Amino acid sequence: MTTTVHPTCDRGPLISAEGINGVGKTYLTNRAVETLPAPDQPLMLDEFSEREHGRHGLGENLLGALREASAGDPFLRSGTPMAEALLLLAIKRHDLDTVLPDLTRGRAVVEGRSIDTTAVCQALLLHPGDADAALATATALVELASSYRPLPDLTILVTDDADQAVVRAQRRDQRTFTPEQADFMRSACALYERLAATDPARYRIIDRRLVDEYEAAERIQSWILGTGTGLGCMREPFQGAQAPCLCCGQRTEPVSA
Repeated sequence: MTTTVHPTCDRGPLISAEGINGVGKTYLTNRAVETLPAPDQPLMLDEFSEREHGRHGLGENLLGALREASAGDPFLRSGTPMAEALLLLAIKRHDLDTVLPDLTRGRAVVEGRSIDTTAVCQALLLHPGDADAALATATALVELASSYRPLPDLTILVTDDADQAVVRAQRRDQRTFTPEQADFMRSACALYERLAATDPARYRIIDRRLVDEYEAAERIQSWILGTGTGLGCMREPFQGAQAPCLCCGQRTEPVSA
């Protein structure tokens, strides 16, 4: 009889914070981690590729190309949704590559946005006005992304009344969204919530209509701290289950009983 042994890993957890502009995901996540002692503080990776070591890196250059192609659109829409999706997934793979040393040392990493944002926004562009088709495509895009890189161990979705989020985002960014842009944000807010319902094991949801910022930050902190134990190895998806862990190098091996 042959059984399969799945080793655990001492790596840190990979966590993402998702939600539309203006829901407060960055504010709440920073508030959640700022009181943690230094050994427990996660690395905070801002939305889509920070500047690397004081210079422009590959991820930032790719993002710059998208910004230029979208001519200032706040949602990076250049008119080619699938090409944009693949480029954004490449950026998220790049971001993972840059934090692997931190994960290997056991440090938690929190991405400001991850693959779910790409899935939601590009699905809406591919299926404007068809919420069910957008959900199916968003789910398929997450599956596609999982062949590029491992999914986050935990995804924290911060949601709120979409109109309130639009008001906050306009005030923060000192801009006025067009009616079409505001409608896009409302659709994205609803799709995030529907996408989260498809994978309750990975998602935790903060609904700001139901909790204040103090309780929200406490919940996020407890979820981050609770995700760092008993993690499985992180493997290259395209190499299969027998691939060595990206962090500890262990393999999943069949064992004859």
